[in-house]
Amino acid sequence: MTSDRARSRVGAKPTRILGLDPGSMHTGYAVIDTLGSRTVARAVGRISCKRNQPLARRLVHLTSEVALIVDRWEPKIVVLEALFHGVNPRSLIVLAQARGALLATVASRVNEVREFSPAEVKSAVTGNGRADKEQVARMVQLLLKLEVDDLTTDATDALAVAICCSRRLRMDRLAEPAGDSRSQVR
Repeated sequence: MTSDRARSRVGAKPTRILGLDPGSMHTGYAVIDTLGSRTVARAVGRISCKRNQPLARRLVHLTSEVALIVDRWEPKIVVLEALFHGVNPRSLIVLAQARGALLATVASRVNEVREFSPAEVKSAVTGNGRADKEQVARMVQLLLKLEVDDLTTDATDALAVAICCSRRLRMDRLAEPAGDSRSQVR
């Protein structure tokens, strides 16, 4: 006999997630589709700015490119890695400005925006909240069965944050009582 939870997935559509790794010079992005334990990468890349541009011009470029990505792929959820404390206060301020511009852009187009700490992302992808970038990149490749070895760290980080969100969604759904109406895919 089929359970209520299994019936709710019949004919279900995947959840599309856009992961962003914000930066003022380079912003990584990744679009994934997830349904149950299956996750497929749909698009991945990096938006880059010209080094000699003033910050305001770079932010315009980043936000307009992210808006195009959102409009093209129509994600249900956009997820970013939460800001962490860097060594250089100036870099931290500039990164916060880039994140703020990107958050405003995606929040005006998508209803659900989430953030996860770097440790949460690393733990979701590798099982170790203190994993290094190489470990995260390797696990992203294994989890998504990617054949490419030339992904930028920005793109890999965007994939990792999207995977983290996917896994959190799955855990949240598994934790819901079987009769809970929220457990049905919307």
